[in-house]
Parts: sequence; C-alpha cells; structure tokens
Amino acid sequence: MRTRTWRDGDGTLTVGGDAGAREVPLRIAASYRSRTRGLLGRDGIDGALLLTPAGSVHTFRMRFAIDVAYLDRKFTVLAVRTMEPGRLGLPRLRSRHVVEAEAGAMERWGVRPGVRLELRALGTSWGRPAPGTP
Repeated sequence: MRTRTWRDGDGTLTVGGDAGAREVPLRIAASYRSRTRGLLGRDGIDGALLLTPAGSVHTFRMRFAIDVAYLDRKFTVLAVRTMEPGRLGLPRLRSRHVVEAEAGAMERWGVRPGVRLELRALGTSWGRPAPGTP
C-alpha cells in the first residue's frame, strides 16, 4: 500500500454516492501543532476539520459541542459521537483519522458508521501534487 502524506491546508469532504453526493469544505490538520490546536479558540466552524493521524480527541477548553467521526485507513466511518465541551473521547483502536464538525452536522451530511468518505486536499491527490499542478 502506498503511504499518503498529508499536509495542513484546505480540501473537500465528500459524503455519499454519485447522485446524492454532498461536498463539505474541509480544513486539514496534519502537523503536530495544527492537530494540537484543532478547534480551540473558535466559536464555530464552517464545514469540517480533519485531524490526521488521530485516534482520539478531547474537547477541553472548547467553546461549543462537536460531532466526531472516527475513520479507519480507508476512510470508512467507525463511529460518530457528539461531544460537549470539557470531555475526553475514548480512543478507537482502528482509527487513523478523525473528522470534527459542529454538533448535528454529521447527521445532516449522512455520516454514520459504515459509510466511506472521500477526502481530497485542494490541489493535491491524497496529499501529493495532482497531475498538472505546479
């Protein structure tokens, strides 16, 4: 299997198949510093935040409740939880990535266990330069 290298930046999260696909703006946090900061200090988020690699999260010092989706290596949703501020999430053994969004967003988008998500960094393909990108 090819190793994927993620970098901090923007992207899209696609939920669902061809006809019912929903694209959501995505912020990618791949560096230690950006994963540690996460959503701290924000009053909300438009879209979602991908933490990679990550197997668990916490909501200490957060200002709002969030939905958390734990993803495996193939971006299949293992579990979805809503977390209030000041909580420590349990680690998921097979989780390699975590997607965070405002509470209620995952249900609206159709993110639930067993669903496979497509994640794409803007201007890249799985963290590598896309063909034709300078």
